[in-house]
Amino acid sequence: MPSGKFSIRVIRAEAPAIRATLASVTSFRQTLRLADGRTVRIRPISADDAGPIAAGFALLTDEEIRSRFLHQIKSLGPEQLQQLTHPDRRNEFVLVAAEALPPGQALVMAVARLSRDSADKSRAEFGILVSHFVSGQGLGRRLLQLLLDWGARHGLREIYGDVMAENAPMLRVAAALGFERERVPGDASLLRVRKRIA
Repeated sequence: MPSGKFSIRVIRAEAPAIRATLASVTSFRQTLRLADGRTVRIRPISADDAGPIAAGFALLTDEEIRSRFLHQIKSLGPEQLQQLTHPDRRNEFVLVAAEALPPGQALVMAVARLSRDSADKSRAEFGILVSHFVSGQGLGRRLLQLLLDWGARHGLREIYGDVMAENAPMLRVAAALGFERERVPGDASLLRVRKRIA
């Protein structure tokens, strides 16, 4: 990726972490200045983000929704929002890229999630959704790199994700970060990208 796309400033946690898991989460707080001059804050998801995420879902295009969820859905229900905004810290890691406002007030522009495989805790599946309002500025790549960093710190051996075969931007990001791709058996519309990290 060309240099100069964005700058990164790591923000220290406001309070000392009590547990190692909290320390690892707070270390992922960053502020990015995008190429168009806007500033976004990357941070772990908060329960207060549920409202802005639900409201922002209505602004997504059908293509964006299908690229992330692999099928069309009209809205995120209460159960989906609860699960997304209250991740199991041992097995899930969720980041948002949002306005530099408190959770609940900030518009959420992107969400990145990593979830351990229930059958093999050394593997985890990722999913990333970047709004078209901030797409094409390196944000998806940065989020995926942070998921890789979290995985490496937490003993994962492999990260993978299923991507629509027509989702060229996501496939380019994955390739740039060293992911290999393969066909998903029985579904020609999907490609699985995977990367060993240990």
